[in-house]
Parts: sequence; C-alpha cells; structure tokens
Amino acid sequence: MKKIDIKSFTLPELKAFLKERGEPAFRAGQVFDWIHVKKARGFEEMSNLPKALREKLADECRLPGAEIRRRLVSRLDGTVKYLYGLEDGESVETVLMKYEHGYSVCVSSQVGCKMGCEFCASTKAGFVRNLLPSEILDQIYQTEQDQNLRISHIVMMGIGEPLDNFENTTRFLELINSPYGANISMRNISLSTCGLAEKIDELAAFDLGLTLSISLHACTDEKRNEIMPVNRRYPIGRLLQSCKNYSKITRRRISFEYALMKGKNDSVKDAEQLACLLKGQLCHVNLIPVNEVQETSFEKTERQNIYRFQKELMKRGINATVRRTLGSDINAACGQLRRENLSEVR
Repeated sequence: MKKIDIKSFTLPELKAFLKERGEPAFRAGQVFDWIHVKKARGFEEMSNLPKALREKLADECRLPGAEIRRRLVSRLDGTVKYLYGLEDGESVETVLMKYEHGYSVCVSSQVGCKMGCEFCASTKAGFVRNLLPSEILDQIYQTEQDQNLRISHIVMMGIGEPLDNFENTTRFLELINSPYGANISMRNISLSTCGLAEKIDELAAFDLGLTLSISLHACTDEKRNEIMPVNRRYPIGRLLQSCKNYSKITRRRISFEYALMKGKNDSVKDAEQLACLLKGQLCHVNLIPVNEVQETSFEKTERQNIYRFQKELMKRGINATVRRTLGSDINAACGQLRRENLSEVR
C-alpha cells in the first residue's frame, strides 16, 4: 500500500487523520509543528511524540521531500540556484535571491511544462507530472536549512504552470500561509501564469490577496499565438477580462510580465499597443530582457531599447519597471539546469 503524504495535510485534515487513529487533538499540532516549523525529515525526529505513535506514522505515512543534487552560486550577486531531486528520481529547479526586503525564493510547481512557450527552456524537455504540495513546500524548507536563513517572499515562477496544477498549488498556498507553520503572508507571494483564464477566475474566487503575474510578452493575438500556444485557447481579450475580474474581486493590481525580444516585440509601436491594451487595467508592467536559450532564435533587446520601451509606457500612463537581472552567470531564470541533468542521465 502506498504510504500517505502527511506533509500535504492541512492542520484540520491532520487532526481528523489522527482522531481516526485514537489520538488526542493536540497531537496534530505537535506533528504539524515538527513538519512545518522544525522541518523534520523523519518521524523518528519527533521526540515529544510517544514511540508507538512515531512507529505508527512511519508505518503508514511518508514525508515527501527534496534533496540537493546541484547548487550553483552566482559570483555576481550571490543568487543561488538549486537542482532538487525528488523521490521518483525526477528533478526541479529553485532559485534563492537576496533583495533589500529580505530573501525571496522562486519555486517550481511541475516537473516540466506542457504550455509550450517558444522562449522558455522549462518546456523543452516536456511535461512529466505535477508536484505535490509537499514537494513545493520542501523547496522552501530545504533552501532555508541549507542557507540557515528565513525566506520572506515566494515567487511561483519556476518550472511549470502553477494554475495547471491548481489543487496542489492552492493547497501549498494554504500550508505556507498557515500561522502554525511558515506563516508567510499572501501579500509576499507572487504567482505567475501564462494565462489560463478560467483558472484565474477560480483563483479570484479564493480572494487570497497574493500578487498575480501574467506572462503576456505580446500585445496582439497574432504575435502571442506565435510564441505562446495558450493564446489560441485564451486570446488576449478573454485573458484581460479575467484579469479585470481578478482585480475587482481582490482589489490587487496585476503584474504583467513582458519579456523583450530583439526585433520581435520591442518597438515603439509595440509599446504604444501595449499601453492601449492595458489602459484602465489596475496593473504594473515588469519589463524583462528575454533569457537566451539554446534551440530558440530569441535575442535580448539592447539595454537602451528596454528603457526606451519603459519610457513610452510611462508616458502613456502605464506604470512600468525593468526587472533587476540576478544570477545571470548561472542562468538563474531558466530551466536549463534540469535539462543538463537529464542529458547527463541519458
């Protein structure tokens, strides 16, 4: 019989699980604390539990985790990129970044990705499976333990599409936000999606208070269809309808990610079209120099063009910033480390 993933249980679920086994309610709080505060890797570590309960848990349950396979540290800014190995031998990437406000970690939500965005390395090796809530959590827990620090901000912008793994993503958010666990504020969490409009509507209904980031990258359906297959299912008009609905319900502005690609979407005309498109939307535009990936023809826009594009947006009333580039010497924003690992294994 497959053992139960107890790390993905919420506290009420854990209470119900232990109650069925004749345990008092306070035991659930102890187990939850060991998993999500003390970051126990095994049941034998839970020293304030009776030996019989520890043995029962070990017999029935498991604590899915992530083990460090590779660790790359940027010589430029100290950004750390991890390749984490999972129980089934698969791997995902996680990135730790330091900002003035504290430490932020970018986590993966899937092993691989099925969205097929042309400029993204994560999708090149194909989709394997969704990550469990426990496996998303452990990217944070193990990074904190490895670096002996406290993570205050989370970005769901690693490998995978979080809203394509909706149930596990929302459960992860509930767990990481729990006041009895990591207690990371929803306002310190950003979730990035390529634009699954129906799932954005579902997320809005939760009214979590997190920041929603939309990977837009083009301002016409014709251009977006070429680089993002999801646009054929959810064209820009339909996507923006869901974005407006999200802002109306949550009262949160949306961050539109726009990766500038030389000769593709970086002209003054593109900036004008983008400003027109987003007029009236409660939003912010995050301009990103595209990451150059093998097997694609996309090149970074020159720095002066990025700031020209920003100026054109600002002139038209659209708040825009240029994303600070971190870990450029270790390809910190790509899915290339996992692909390299797959090549070595094969």
